[in-house]
Amino acid sequence: MDYQHIAFNTTGGVATIKLNRPKVFNSFNQAMAKEVQAALDDCKDTATIRAVVLTGEGRAFCAGQDLQEATDPNGPDMSTIVQQTYNPIIRRLRTIEKPIVAAVNGVAAGAGANIALACDICMATESASFIQAFSKIGLIPDSGGTFILPRLIGMQKATALMMTGEKVGARDAEAMGMIYKAIADDLFAGEVQKMAGYLAQMPTRGLGLTKRLLNTSLNNSLEAQLEAEDIAQTEAGQTRDYQEGVNAFLEKRKPEFRGM
Repeated sequence: MDYQHIAFNTTGGVATIKLNRPKVFNSFNQAMAKEVQAALDDCKDTATIRAVVLTGEGRAFCAGQDLQEATDPNGPDMSTIVQQTYNPIIRRLRTIEKPIVAAVNGVAAGAGANIALACDICMATESASFIQAFSKIGLIPDSGGTFILPRLIGMQKATALMMTGEKVGARDAEAMGMIYKAIADDLFAGEVQKMAGYLAQMPTRGLGLTKRLLNTSLNNSLEAQLEAEDIAQTEAGQTRDYQEGVNAFLEKRKPEFRGM
């Protein structure tokens, strides 16, 4: 695909998707959404891609929806935007059985914040911030926000942030469990690369099965989750990487996982 609104590249088993509309703080329009969806599909289907980084160009990660598109009388209505832009992206982020790292390089507002939080691991620069900006314009948090954020930080805190639209700095976001880690701006790129490279060398099937179980745990009873773990562990135990991990442990050497 000839990408116009994102940059997409792969190095050493790590695919990087960079939102690339910096003049509008990487806000989403339908064209960029289609490109992100296509890139995520490529990540899912390409065996040599074993980890994904989602980030933004310039000073922002993503400011959410491009309001010029949303208010265009000839543009898509709100339901179309949610159904065709955000819901497909969130579904892909949660169901692709490979680790996805959000590298939040600046402000993440509205849908941009919730897309970042839907990734498996969210890392941010110390100068980054997260804003549930929907209430500022009379909307509700979409992009899975009402599902994911309360599970990260609790119902009381999530409700307050969504109703007030309060900006949360990266250090506070880390402290409340919203994100994995806030990192000094000058060290950020290197730390993201280190994390993604590490994940790309891990047993991909095992990580993917872990992600599948975390998804099911959101709705399962304990008994149902124990059964799901049994099934997934059996599948993991049949992988080449499991055998390599055991052999490496017994031989006292570093394992060489291949994602199979």
